[in-house]
Amino acid sequence: MISFILRPWQPSDAEAIAEAANNVKIAANLRNIFPSPYTLADAKWYVNDCILKGEARQLAKAIIIEGKAAGSISIFVKDDVYEKSAELGYWLSENYWGKGVMTAAVRQICQEAFNTFDILRIFAEPFADNKGSRRVLEKAGFTYEGTMRNGIFKNGNVCSYCMYSLLREELQEL
Repeated sequence: MISFILRPWQPSDAEAIAEAANNVKIAANLRNIFPSPYTLADAKWYVNDCILKGEARQLAKAIIIEGKAAGSISIFVKDDVYEKSAELGYWLSENYWGKGVMTAAVRQICQEAFNTFDILRIFAEPFADNKGSRRVLEKAGFTYEGTMRNGIFKNGNVCSYCMYSLLREELQEL
């Protein structure tokens, strides 16, 4: 596996993130808020937004490989009746796909989230046809809970997405 660190975002990360994120293969598997093309202005907005929101209800980290930002991983604590749950989201530069980085990053940020927040469950909702992301979650110890059929509309297509979760007590078993 390639060595990496997770750290809070810094304004200087924007250029590297703009370069790494400007990939239609990445955007195709994320929500519409993730733009394509992904510009330097988009990267600056995202990095500054993460910095401004702090870590009161989220952990938003840069994935640093070889000294520069190569991806993003975040945990967002939910509210209302979902206040004991948090959502996991992530993406990584295509240059590092299939090298074990994201599985290790998911495990690391989930451990930090369970240590930081009063939550019982972390969930993720990869698109059903995103086999790479689904495999990351499975290797990181998440449980597949089901497929939400025709649950999303992306790039003019109706698609399905999957629900995966990791419970606090399951992380201890890994």
